Amino acid sequence: MTNETWGTVRNELQKTVGQSNFTNWIEPLEFSSLKDGIAVFAVPTSFMGNWVSRNFGDQIKHLLNEAGAAVSRLEFAVASKPVARPASKAQKAAQHAPAIEPTADISVPGAPLDSRFTFESFVVGKPNELAHAAAKRVAEGGPVSFNPLFLYGGVGLGKTHLMHAIAHELRRDRPELNVVYLSAEQFMYRFVQALRERKMMDFKELFRSVDVLMVDDVQFIAGKDSTQEEFFHTFNALVDQNKQIIISADRAPGEIKDLEDRIKSRLQCGLVVDLHPTDYELRLGILQQKVEHYRKQYSGLVLTDGVLEFLAHRISTNVRVLEGALTRLFAFASLVGREITLELAQDCLADILRASDRKITIEEIQRRVSEHYNIRLSEMIGPRRVRIIARPRQVAMFLAKQLTSRSLPEIGRRFGGRDHTTVMHGVKRIEELKQLDSQMAEDLELLRRSLEA
Repeated sequence: MTNETWGTVRNELQKTVGQSNFTNWIEPLEFSSLKDGIAVFAVPTSFMGNWVSRNFGDQIKHLLNEAGAAVSRLEFAVASKPVARPASKAQKAAQHAPAIEPTADISVPGAPLDSRFTFESFVVGKPNELAHAAAKRVAEGGPVSFNPLFLYGGVGLGKTHLMHAIAHELRRDRPELNVVYLSAEQFMYRFVQALRERKMMDFKELFRSVDVLMVDDVQFIAGKDSTQEEFFHTFNALVDQNKQIIISADRAPGEIKDLEDRIKSRLQCGLVVDLHPTDYELRLGILQQKVEHYRKQYSGLVLTDGVLEFLAHRISTNVRVLEGALTRLFAFASLVGREITLELAQDCLADILRASDRKITIEEIQRRVSEHYNIRLSEMIGPRRVRIIARPRQVAMFLAKQLTSRSLPEIGRRFGGRDHTTVMHGVKRIEELKQLDSQMAEDLELLRRSLEA
């Protein structure tokens, strides 16, 4: 068998496998030798050799035998150095084209890690203790016990912090592991770049060779069909190799719109952990930790009692807003040379405090509860007392008491002119059910989160 024979076979393959497959998989092959019925080809990577063998091996062997070469088996060996091939017309034209800046190398895909985001700086509370424990387990780098680990929650609840903390710990304690952390947007950019530069083989080889793949904000690939396809195959390849995958998003896999069902199914097969909105105690703990950090920078500043408690109570949207408010407060106090008092905090943070004020109305609560339990809004405030209507009505009363500043008589008036004692009874009944019925507790948490979003 000669190179001319292989050239004839290549021409036949180009007609049958399509131009895209030919360019990506067949064209890079170089005939090396034929001995004892074994045809050996040089390939750039082992991944390419495996792929060609699985997908085109039988076809290549058949065409070689038709061309007069007695071939019983194909072997693919990784070339020790790039094999020189005749330059194509495009390559010849490029040799005479003006020099351009080289594009970014796709061999270094990881995003930089924030040195502040470590497990030591992560404040653990009831809303995030499960997510923290799961992240710590993965960061130990031992046998893969759940794959993938999927962290989800609203803005500023600590998803990215935990992702960075895992990467920091793995790189420190297990330097032999290939740990790649990047956002879904960066994954998509690398994929498009590889397509544009015709380096898909490098891309596939790269992302299938990692030991730990971490993708942040995966909701951003929803609706991007080609990127989802490549992510799906990468995911499957790594799981098959028992490699760890860690994913984060702003909502649960099943709630991400325009995400393919097969990807949702794969993401749900591991451990899915929700980072709940922060409670008062957790927010206060975060503020206290930040104050310890700021005391080194602003050693002369005086912080009076009650300021941190005030901020933890009033700013409940997310941790980033909370930390930003404290940063502004310390900077302002140092610039004007005043101690940090409650009055100073109210003046300095007036815009943040106004934005953080609750604006939930009883009407909005009634509408959300009606939608959740699939009843009409008119039934919510109507006279009917059957259980399927009365229970959602009591839930709405309970939430109105918890999430608004309205009095019991006013809440009763918004529910069809009911007496305040009826509201008291409804609130008390839901408080009892919340302790006894896990489904009720879950419904209340889901409704509260949707109202406060």
